[in-house]
Amino acid sequence: MDEANLESIMGLIVNAGNAKSDAMEAIQAAKEGNFDEAAEKIKSAEASLVEAHHAQTGLLTKEAQGDHMTVTLLTVHSQDHLMTAIAFTDIAKELIDLHKKIDEK
Repeated sequence: MDEANLESIMGLIVNAGNAKSDAMEAIQAAKEGNFDEAAEKIKSAEASLVEAHHAQTGLLTKEAQGDHMTVTLLTVHSQDHLMTAIAFTDIAKELIDLHKKIDEK
């Protein structure tokens, strides 16, 4: 695997991990009734997801241009991290909304 692909893969893993971590912190903030902090953490999670998508898009563009890469466990792991982070961030938003409704009562 060349260095550029490795950098993209690591970018996926790091940014997806940051997104998931921020989403978890957003849920914790919402549980404590701190909805402003929860919103900031979700915003940060979404920014990390955008960065992860940029890394993924770079890899996909190279693939579409005929520069095929050997798929390794690390490659699969990076995609798994991204999909998990996306799902986790979506679920975090729903949980925050639920905590808001509970807090209003």
